[in-house]
Amino acid sequence: MPFKLLTACLLALLVAADAHGADAQEIWATKVQPLFDVQCVKCHGPIEQKSGLELDHPEAIFKGGDEGKVVVPGKPAESRLYTYLTADADPHMPPKKQLAPQEIDLVRQWITALGSDSSSKKERSSKRDFTSITDAVNTYILEGWQERNVKPAPSLEDREWCRRVYLDLVGRIPSQQEADAFASSRSKSKRAELVDQLLASAEYPVRMRELWDVYLMGRVKRDNHEDRRKNSGWWTFLENSFRANRPWNETVREILVARPATPEDKGSHWFLFERRDNHQAIAEAVSPIVYGTRIDCAQCHDHPLAREIKQGHYWGLVAAFNRSKNVKDEGVAESAIGGYVNFTNLKKESQPAMVALLTGKTLPETWPAGDKKEEDSDENYLDPKAKVRVPKNSRREAFAEAATRDNPLLARAFVNRTWATLLGRGLIHPADEMNARNVPNHPELLDWLAEDFATNGHDVKRFIRGIVLSRPYALSHGDRPPDSFAAALERPLTGEQLARSWRVAAGAEKDDDNLRRKAVSAIPDVLPKDYNATFQQAQFLENSRPLTQILSPAPGNTAEKLLAAKSEKEQVKLAFAAALGRAPDREELAAAVEFLRERKEPAAATRDLLWALMTSAEFLTMP
Repeated sequence: MPFKLLTACLLALLVAADAHGADAQEIWATKVQPLFDVQCVKCHGPIEQKSGLELDHPEAIFKGGDEGKVVVPGKPAESRLYTYLTADADPHMPPKKQLAPQEIDLVRQWITALGSDSSSKKERSSKRDFTSITDAVNTYILEGWQERNVKPAPSLEDREWCRRVYLDLVGRIPSQQEADAFASSRSKSKRAELVDQLLASAEYPVRMRELWDVYLMGRVKRDNHEDRRKNSGWWTFLENSFRANRPWNETVREILVARPATPEDKGSHWFLFERRDNHQAIAEAVSPIVYGTRIDCAQCHDHPLAREIKQGHYWGLVAAFNRSKNVKDEGVAESAIGGYVNFTNLKKESQPAMVALLTGKTLPETWPAGDKKEEDSDENYLDPKAKVRVPKNSRREAFAEAATRDNPLLARAFVNRTWATLLGRGLIHPADEMNARNVPNHPELLDWLAEDFATNGHDVKRFIRGIVLSRPYALSHGDRPPDSFAAALERPLTGEQLARSWRVAAGAEKDDDNLRRKAVSAIPDVLPKDYNATFQQAQFLENSRPLTQILSPAPGNTAEKLLAAKSEKEQVKLAFAAALGRAPDREELAAAVEFLRERKEPAAATRDLLWALMTSAEFLTMP
């Protein structure tokens, strides 16, 4: 089947790309490939291959052209790809241009690296035994630092690490009491204990649902679309899956098959249903989750960059979903707005007035106030007389089976995306472009993690636990190569994280869904490619009424505690502890005290101080 062929092609190309070791991969990706893109692919690329030679990815180069092989790994002098570039070569390439000596030397370095012992080293290292995921991550990343002579940034202090792991696992900052309890604990295993506590909390599945709702469905554009996802059972399905730590391959299979066997799984159909028979949109959404790469560019022709992805693969994947259609006949019209149901008058007949015989008066017909509608309930639906007939030979079910049972790319895609979520960048970057052209920066680590995840039952909690307890996760920020993971990368908080953290900092007990919705619409998406502040974001932070409301004094909240403080210094210390989880330094303390003393209205002054801290860059980004 086409989808099995796509899996095989992607695997073969990834293996081929890995087969010559990490050094050769890095030289190719950072030096040789950009050079060939400019100088060679016009005549030897995906569109035209003069002399049958294609130079846009390693697999094609190793294959050679009409005259045979052009590369002998480890031997530049015997490789025509190198010798044809030299000044006295005949024939000479490029035909009418001479490459600079340093450019030619890049090709020599790459061919030399192809013959190194990196391949055997990789084979040995990929089979190494480790006591845990954390041990494997620390070992491979440390080896990468040593090879590149990179010094890692210092590790976070306990309070900073606590704030980071709370944001990642439950989507909010810790309260002052939670942070104090962690910082004061003398347990040697307190970080592992906190991670286990958060993974077992009621907030963890909600946080995971927020992430994977976006990864699987994209951000909603309108509030009523969000309500439809919620009321369809989709959110509940995701939360139940993460709460029960359902194996990831089983969760994906349930989504693809969309035939829930239990009431708890009834929302799994929404992944397909929301796309309304747009089978191309379904295939394009499925590919990054199942194969780790986008296939949109192969709709009209073979992928111009990732040559292993053919046009036939695209339409083969579409074919897995286009056998059936959603019923669109008229009948009972459902309105999912707010979880309510309207019933259509099928016969289009008016109802006769009801008469009270004893009084002779017409009984008034009562209607719900305003737009209030009858609340949806399972009791309003009849049990079916018979089960819906399902074809014995279902393309979608066959695809789901192939994609979740015998597909190593499923584990690889999850591992890479989750790594990107927790560390700000994937081992393959971007996370949804996992193809032969886009090689991993730590291939041995990615191979090990993917294999470990698959062989241990696609255990989501176990994998996340291993990553957040690792050394790279615990590093502070610093100026280091992003792909070395030797320092924390900048990660803006999502709208959900901000709304929830604002409530914690402000001491607001009531959950404000209006604040969350507005924050989600204004703040950058999950894993944004670029983070540039916009006018919309600035306007939201400056003028958001829901945010202003939780900063106003109320019984027991942070603003009230600040007003009750004995001095301006005490107010500043309380505000910093509530918002940023730390004490102010000397300059911050002096500036904030001066600000409070200059203001005539204490309530407005403390509100503005809290607002400044809760909209600061330090609050808006991960520690």
